[in-house]
Amino acid sequence: MLEAVKVALDPTPRQERLLESHAGAARFAYNNGLAHVRDMLERGDKPEWSYYGLRRWWNQAKNTLAVDGTTGETWWPENSKEAYNSGLESLADALRNFSKSRKGRRKGRGMGFPRFKSKDRAVPGFAYTTGSFGLIDCDPHALRLPKIGRVHCMENASRRVDGAKVLRMSVSKRGGRWQASLTVERADLPIPSPPKGGSVGIDLGVKKLATLSDGTVIHNPHALKSNLGRLKKAQRSLSRKRKGSNRRRKARAQVARLHARVANLRSDALNKTTTMLAHAYSDIGIEDLNVAGLVKNHGLAQSIQDAAFAEFRRLLTYKTARTGARLHVIDRWYPSSKTCSNCGTVKAKLSLSERVYHCDKCGLSIDRDVNAAINIQVAGSAPETLNARGEDVRQTGSSRTMPAPVKREPSGGGSRVRLGAGLGNEAIQMTSL
Repeated sequence: MLEAVKVALDPTPRQERLLESHAGAARFAYNNGLAHVRDMLERGDKPEWSYYGLRRWWNQAKNTLAVDGTTGETWWPENSKEAYNSGLESLADALRNFSKSRKGRRKGRGMGFPRFKSKDRAVPGFAYTTGSFGLIDCDPHALRLPKIGRVHCMENASRRVDGAKVLRMSVSKRGGRWQASLTVERADLPIPSPPKGGSVGIDLGVKKLATLSDGTVIHNPHALKSNLGRLKKAQRSLSRKRKGSNRRRKARAQVARLHARVANLRSDALNKTTTMLAHAYSDIGIEDLNVAGLVKNHGLAQSIQDAAFAEFRRLLTYKTARTGARLHVIDRWYPSSKTCSNCGTVKAKLSLSERVYHCDKCGLSIDRDVNAAINIQVAGSAPETLNARGEDVRQTGSSRTMPAPVKREPSGGGSRVRLGAGLGNEAIQMTSL
């Protein structure tokens, strides 16, 4: 299996200049390759925009493109050839995604034609795929970068890699800090025994990051909201600086550091929460939330995106596969918030301001999020899935009964909606050798 190991770099001032030069070389190759493709399209020719086609073109044209205008000398040998290849690889990927999107063979939003990368806006970065790069023997706190040399790391890189084979190393600068992401190949591990913590349902929210069916509440750090005041102040200061000045460059670096802090706070909370859940419970139920639809509510869009529901599910998917826990994704149409967790009665309407669920039939009064989490737990523990016209399902060993489905579908059966009990991590579940 493939894993990514990210480590922070601690380069010297000279090495920082070399890293910037390599990132600029990748951007130079990308922009010139894109200009070549656009020129051929304008002439009516069919360009060869595959990665290997772009590399062949670059090897033929680099001695005329990468030339110092004053001295007439070629400067491309100053940087590793891998920097130029990584820029061409990024261009080939962008063109392939554009082509697949136009033909309807790519999922997700439509992809436009690639645009030129600006030095001010593009994220500086490049990658190594061949050559003598990666770990250094008997020097665990360093990485070898061809044409740059030994670069000190902020942590023990050898311990993080732990003997795995390094296939690729991507170097980038985010928030004013250089970091290296190592793609490593590990041997498949045997199927682990599931944790002995039983089953749990998770109701994700904005005010509280997650509410568990056992009553546990996980705090939401509100990473963006807590730093929004400083971000606004820094961005107002940036807008007043003259373009091209050193003060504007420093102001942009300050804004980038604040954005990186927000991202790190959010990532820390999500990783700690999902790791705890994957190691504590054997069966975990979550909802298949339609995040793209939720953010259309402009009053909650910023808070929903700050909570990062999709990232929460992504982390939980691969972590449960590692620990042996089973992840059950409940259908997004299942009314978990409107359903009484005691008698199964479904309310016709439930406003967002009602934080306590009151059942008119059985008299249950319970926190709204805990009620939804209990329903998600029951739906994920159901012995089989329900179609749109299925009957009630009783959980094994429990007196709680699931309500009849409220969404009706055509009787053909091809597009019936599942209530739940589907494994969310089936695609990456580990297999024994």
